[in-house]
Order: sequence, then structure tokens, then C-alpha cells
Amino acid sequence: MSAGFKVVIPARYGSTRLPGKPLLDIAGKPMIVHVCERALVADAEQVVVATDDQRIFAAVGNLGLQAVMTDPNHQSGTERIAEVARIMGWDDDQIVVNLQGDEPLIPPAYIRDAALALAGQDQAGIATLAAKILAADEIFNPNAVKVVLDKNGYALYFSRAPIPWNRATFPDQHDIQSAALPHLRHIGMYAYTVGFLNRYCSWSASPLESVESLEQLRILWHGEKVLVKIVDKTPEAGVDTEEDLVRVSGRLNSKLIWA
Repeated sequence: MSAGFKVVIPARYGSTRLPGKPLLDIAGKPMIVHVCERALVADAEQVVVATDDQRIFAAVGNLGLQAVMTDPNHQSGTERIAEVARIMGWDDDQIVVNLQGDEPLIPPAYIRDAALALAGQDQAGIATLAAKILAADEIFNPNAVKVVLDKNGYALYFSRAPIPWNRATFPDQHDIQSAALPHLRHIGMYAYTVGFLNRYCSWSASPLESVESLEQLRILWHGEKVLVKIVDKTPEAGVDTEEDLVRVSGRLNSKLIWA
């Protein structure tokens, strides 16, 4: 599998808490432009913004970046990326990284890590990232998704629950140091082959993903592997609220961001 990769950035205008989020100004640029720049620094062969809004399409194009208008009825960013792959005519073995449009602090190295991990094996059509959990309260936080791996680095299960569970110590002590295996937090960046994307979009939702509210469980339910690359640390959160916007603006204005 070739190590060359594309990046697609799904970007919707509508947001309950921050309407027009991709176009919000951060350090003198629309947020979506910062995300595109992170992908370009990661050495992506091509960076495409996938949107259903003419305002985002025009803003991206006016700044010399590539955007594609997609169907407004998609239920997920994954479906939107699959449509971009069809529009662009990419081959089934082409690697595509799904980069969220509200993650302007994402380390470019992590984008490369996901793509190169996928290219370096032939068992899975999708790769993602995880980092070691260092604090016990994160293990018990349902918003921090945990993943358990097999010996070869493929996911056995994703959960909002504290897995793996050390029955000898967790019920009373919540002692992270006693765990026989490190707890891993899933980082929601994905690299796929186009062929995998097409298969995924043909699958029905699974009971597991409905229970856990985790879309990636559909992949395991349908019997395919997910490769997980372990990275040094969980990246700083993206932009969901006004408070996030202030925090991220401060980070980008100070240029204290990861390479």
C-alpha cells in the first residue's frame, strides 16, 4: 500500500453552540484554514474541505485552498468523505485521512502517523490513534473513549467504560498504577482506504454503536479490523464552545503549538 495520502476535512456551517464555526476568526484566519495548514504541514498530497455550505466553499476557495460541495443529507463525516472520494475519482487503495474541521491544534505528526500506520500493514482498511491514560479520573470519564488492543495493535473493543477493568483494585482504590495493562484513550482521527470507506457506507448501524454511541464499533461488529497507533499524548481539545475558542485563539496567537 502506498504511503502517499490525502486529507479530507468535513466542515458544516451549522453548529448548535457555535454557528458558522469553521469560519470563526482565530489569530487572523478562519478556523478551517488553520486546520488545512496543519494537513499541509503533515505532507498530505492533497487537502480537500468537504462542505455542504456555499459560504464555507467560497471562503476556502478565495484563500487558494480546495473545497468540494457535498450532499447536505449525509448522516456523518465518513459519508461525506466517501462522496469526496467518488467525486475525485480516487482508487480503492488510496489512503484518506479524516481530519475534523474544529481541530486547529492537531499535531501534523499525528496526521502522518495515522496514514503511515495504515500503509505499513495489510490486515485493516482503517487506522486510528490512541494515547496512554495518565490520570485515574480519565479512565472513569465516559467522554474519554477507551480502547483495548490485541498483541498486534488491532482494536479488540472501544468503550466509554473503564476498560480493561482490574477487579482486584478498581472497585475500591481506582488505582491506575495497579493496572496490568496501560489504559489507552482513543483519539478520534482516522485514516482509511477508499475501498474501506465504500464498504463502511454500505453497512447498517450496529447494536453496539447504538448502546455506546460510538460509530467505530460498527467496524468491529461487521468483522473488520481497526489498527491503532499509539502516540505520545492526547492532543489538546478542539473548538466546541466560546471558552474553547478563547483558549485555542490564545494558543495560536502565542504560536505555542505542536509541530
